[in-house]
Amino acid sequence: MKLFAPLFEKVMHWSRHPKASWYLAGLSFAESSFFPVPPDVMLAPMALGQPKKAWRYALLTTLMSVAGGIAGYLIGMLFFSAIEPWLQTTSYWEKFLTARNWFDEWGVWVVLLAGFSPVPYKVFTISAGVVNMAFVPFVLASLLGRGARFYIVAGLMRWGGEGMEARLKQYVDILGWLVIAAVAGYLLLRQW
Repeated sequence: MKLFAPLFEKVMHWSRHPKASWYLAGLSFAESSFFPVPPDVMLAPMALGQPKKAWRYALLTTLMSVAGGIAGYLIGMLFFSAIEPWLQTTSYWEKFLTARNWFDEWGVWVVLLAGFSPVPYKVFTISAGVVNMAFVPFVLASLLGRGARFYIVAGLMRWGGEGMEARLKQYVDILGWLVIAAVAGYLLLRQW
């Protein structure tokens, strides 16, 4: 059943859209402070579809993600009491408490790790504001962590180039079903 191939084609078409850079910038900003979708989902196909622009896309993603991180920091610092009741009703509350404990234990290193890893970065940007983390180290750690992540993604896509796009197109349905099977298996094992 060819479910993923048409979706792949559509994503690659969108990645070449004249306004794609604007969408990537907006997504990168929003993800760091309140939106759940990571910018990698746009960065990867854009860098794959236009490998010569991969470094530019990585820079744009990094800068806008850090700007969104600063917005998250300000949300935590200035508006936490307003969002705390909502936060307590979501799955982010436990993540927030964990992040806060990690800040107490590891400080700025948490921001660097969160910027690079797939954990929800917004939880750490808001937490940094709540605990009044020093602003300059927060920004520097965000630049390093986010930059490393996004430049690796863009670099891999640039390295793969058109050949990788053709191979992905050929095997996207198999890969898609394997990912669904892996996630379903993980969820079933977690239930037991």
